[in-house]
Amino acid sequence: MTSLEAAAASARGGFGCMFSTSDEFEMALITERRAQGRYDRHRIRWPAVMFIGCAMMVAGMVLLFG
Repeated sequence: MTSLEAAAASARGGFGCMFSTSDEFEMALITERRAQGRYDRHRIRWPAVMFIGCAMMVAGMVLLFG
């Protein structure tokens, strides 16, 4: 019976996980991805640039035809 218990303990050791809950795993995953720079915000300024450009065109049309 001792060899059977040793074999069972050995088999369980192969399936061990370093995280006890899925929350720990997800937190570690997010931390690693942040370290890699995957969640950095890329500031896209095109909407602001387009708004300012359109506002200047409207202001120019008002001054031109007003």
